Amino acid sequence: MTEIRLNKYLASCGICSRRDADKLIEQGAVSVNGVVASMGCKVTEADEVSVRGKRVNSPNRKVVLAYYKPVGVTCTERDSHAEKIVMDDVKYPIRVTYAGRLDRDSEGLLLMTNDGNLIDAMMRGANGHEKEYIVKVSKEWTPEALTHMRQGVYLKELDVMTRPCTIEQIGPKTIRMILTQGINRQIRRMCKTEGYEVVSLKRTRVIDVNLANLRPGEYRELSEEEKQDLYSECGIRML
Repeated sequence: MTEIRLNKYLASCGICSRRDADKLIEQGAVSVNGVVASMGCKVTEADEVSVRGKRVNSPNRKVVLAYYKPVGVTCTERDSHAEKIVMDDVKYPIRVTYAGRLDRDSEGLLLMTNDGNLIDAMMRGANGHEKEYIVKVSKEWTPEALTHMRQGVYLKELDVMTRPCTIEQIGPKTIRMILTQGINRQIRRMCKTEGYEVVSLKRTRVIDVNLANLRPGEYRELSEEEKQDLYSECGIRML
C-alpha cells in the first residue's frame, strides 16, 4: 500500500485543509493506530486514523461488515411498505450494501460492503461459496427426507434442481445446512417440497466469516486479516 503524509491523508478524506491538519497534529488531536501522531508521519489505507477520538474513514477504503439481520428487517435499500429495512438498522459512516439477501422472516449473518467487485464475486453462483444455516421445521425429520435434501431436490415452481448439499441433524426438528448456491428462498422451497414448513431459519456463516457473538441488530467491521482472507477466497485482489 502507498504511504502518504498524514496531513495529505486527512485533507483527502475531507476533514480539513493540509494546513489545518498540521495544526490538529501539533495539538495532539490525531492518532494513528491508537498512538498520538507526530508531524511528518506517513500512513496507508490500512492504518486506523482518528481525530479527537473519532475514526476517519477514507472514501477509497474498502470495508466489509458482518451484520446480524434480525427477523422482521427487509433486505432492500428502499421500500415504502417495509416496516424496517437494512439501511435503517445499519448506521455506518460509509455507504455499504449487502451481498446476498435474507428474507424478512429469516435472521443471521449478512455481509455488507462498499466494494461492488467483492459483491459480484460472492454472489456468483458458479463460484460455489458456502453459506451455513440452522433450520428448524414444524415436525420431526425423517431419514428419507434428509437423504432427498442432501442429494438435491427438484423445485417445480422454478424448474430447477438444487445442488447436493451438506446436512447435519442436530435435533428432532433441527438441521444444519451448508449450501453452495443462492436460489431465492431456497431452503424454504426445499423443505416445502419434502412436506416441511420452516419455523425458524438462521444463517451462521458466509464463506469463512461467522456470526460469532453478534446479537440481532449488531454489526462489526471485519479486520484487515479477515478481509484479506475473504478476498482471497473470492479470487480477487483487495485494492
